[in-house]
Amino acid sequence: MKTNNQSPASHVYYDDTIDSAVQNAFNAFEGYKKLPVTSRIALMEQIIAEIQANRGSLLSLAQKETALPGARLSGEIDRTINQIRMFIALLDDGSWKNAIIDTALPDRQPFPQPDLRQIQQPIGVVAVFGASNFPFAFSVAGGDTISALAAGCPVVYKVHDGHPETSMLTADCIVQAMSKTCIPEGVFAIVYTTSNESSIQIVNHPLLKAVAFTGSFAGGKALYSAASSRPEPIPVYAEMGSTNPVFILPGKLKESAEQIALTMVFSNTLGVGQFCTNPGLMTIIDSPETQKFAEAFKKHLSEAAGGKMLTGRIHRSYSNGISKLKAKPQLEFIGEGKNSGGDFEGVPHAFSVSGIDFLADEDLLEEYFGPTSIRVIASDQIELLEVAKRLPGQLTVTVWANQQDCEEFKELFHILEGKAGRLIINNAPTGVEVTHAMVHGGPYPATTDARTTSVGSTSIYRFTRPVCYQNFPEMLLPDELKDDNPLGIVRRINGEYTKEMKL
Repeated sequence: MKTNNQSPASHVYYDDTIDSAVQNAFNAFEGYKKLPVTSRIALMEQIIAEIQANRGSLLSLAQKETALPGARLSGEIDRTINQIRMFIALLDDGSWKNAIIDTALPDRQPFPQPDLRQIQQPIGVVAVFGASNFPFAFSVAGGDTISALAAGCPVVYKVHDGHPETSMLTADCIVQAMSKTCIPEGVFAIVYTTSNESSIQIVNHPLLKAVAFTGSFAGGKALYSAASSRPEPIPVYAEMGSTNPVFILPGKLKESAEQIALTMVFSNTLGVGQFCTNPGLMTIIDSPETQKFAEAFKKHLSEAAGGKMLTGRIHRSYSNGISKLKAKPQLEFIGEGKNSGGDFEGVPHAFSVSGIDFLADEDLLEEYFGPTSIRVIASDQIELLEVAKRLPGQLTVTVWANQQDCEEFKELFHILEGKAGRLIINNAPTGVEVTHAMVHGGPYPATTDARTTSVGSTSIYRFTRPVCYQNFPEMLLPDELKDDNPLGIVRRINGEYTKEMKL
């Protein structure tokens, strides 16, 4: 990584050139916005081609910088490419523009109704702050960047210090794709910053219109506070983590205690626990089966290997969190996994606490990023429901339940609907599918805007806004709103969805 202030390329900026990065992106916005959708599709296709051409080098760099295994990183590149393909299909379909037409009613009494037409339009320059734990899928060419570019928004990307070389090469792929598809210079840029103040400077730039962030609660909250305090406040779509609570109900526990224990240990220790959907909290009602589950969980945990964590900073935070939990007298230390003694080793840990003690200690609601979990032993159904009510906003909530459990614990499901963006039955929360229906978000403090998702095709709406055109002549209307529907997309005309080619 370059450490001086001379940009090695026109798309690379530093602390003292942040203003230029955002200004150039703003200057490129109108030209990029006006390009036909086929130009954005061509850009996306070429980004895929560039990533594929540089796949070997990207894998090598990412492995060196993150210590993540090659197979995991290769799968993540595939996921990144599949995300881009999903947005290509979305752009080609055109229905995401939500074209709505209410035709004029000149004879309506007592006043005529004007012709009204609505469409989604891009909002402007977007700043993206990528994740430490996903150097591809949630980073430079990840879902935030691609959804913003698909919407028609230029992107200024803040490089994560956990994988700067990987970020540089990925950025080069995007810029090469722009050059080969004649996309205006400035539509994409990266910024290397050396301080938190520089990150705040990006957010405070008056030409910026939105922020996307994946990372810690402290980082996301700082950006959100800065954006809210601007003369012109802007949205911050921050995904800030979650304990991803799991509720194991009595009927299912009786049927599958061993299998659930194995699944939960695997999910909790997967990737050294460094997934934002890592299940860090499990609640279970005390019963004879609870002991069977506890024994199976401890056994599988003891066989689970630790591993090198992403950065020294993350490892220090994890170690401090484990020490904090061990110092709590009400917590029982269940056991730990294997320790190879390597640098920045994240060793799996597990604890247990009674429901009443859990409800009395707000510290236990916090996320401890890494392969650790806390088991809450509720005395009965009422206490289990109290645990559910106490939960803050989450990315996911999982329930293990059979048919009888679903009938007897209906109130639990009603409570959990208000707690998370994704509700799961009889499965692990780790593993976020890239689909149209996926919601990767949730109420605060999991995110700063529970109405949105950072994964899936609907993530594009973070970077668009509805615009209504009243009594516009045909020549000034966007193609999606013209009478003859030249793009052949689905539109809602006078309340009815149709692909009709004429009004």
